[in-house]
Amino acid sequence: MRLTEFHELVRNEFGQMRGDALLHDHVLLDLDGRTAAQAIEAGQEPREVWRALCVEFDVPPVRR
Repeated sequence: MRLTEFHELVRNEFGQMRGDALLHDHVLLDLDGRTAAQAIEAGQEPREVWRALCVEFDVPPVRR
């Protein structure tokens, strides 16, 4: 998954403002206690970060 696709998925699922806040403010235990933005900056694959967000926020499987 490309980073642009990741950002599009976040925006479509959570909305622009909430999605931005989730990426920068919400700490995910599945990402070693980092935010999604920190995990991506550290080199984690966007697909893995997207999956962690989906699990954390109970995104239905059809939209994952």
